[in-house]
Amino acid sequence: MITLPRSSTTRPARVVWAGSVAAILLLASGCATNSNSASVYSANQTQREYTVRMAVVESVREVSIEREQTGLGTGAGAIVGGVAGSSVGGRRDGVAGAVIGAVAGGIIGQAIEGAGNRRKGIEILLRYSNGDLRAIVQEDDGQGLKAGDTVRVMQSGGVTRVVRG
Repeated sequence: MITLPRSSTTRPARVVWAGSVAAILLLASGCATNSNSASVYSANQTQREYTVRMAVVESVREVSIEREQTGLGTGAGAIVGGVAGSSVGGRRDGVAGAVIGAVAGGIIGQAIEGAGNRRKGIEILLRYSNGDLRAIVQEDDGQGLKAGDTVRVMQSGGVTRVVRG
């Protein structure tokens, strides 16, 4: 009978490693979110007609754009923390460790997801030729807009973009 050598990696360590990889993949997929930049178009925003109006920038203010959290960070963190915590101590300590690890992992995962969902944005106050004032918020894509700039305001399907004129 041939016996295979036992792996030097213990079962709990392998489970923690596998859980960590799964959690990282979940977090990474949750961070792949749509852009709110005036320079980025999704595939369904191409080959459409846009209404274009000219306006003058009255002011530009920096803002933060925070996207909704999906819960993936919390869930993945709780799984990894729970698995890691369960490998601490014996059977009784393992249950307590799993609970503490799951709570701590969930909190850390939520913080990581939240930071990944925050984008730098700008609020642009515009004056149209008829005197109307409008404010539009979009991601700061480095256009360097400032008061007095003439811009194009492009609208289609509920999406409005401000781009240098």
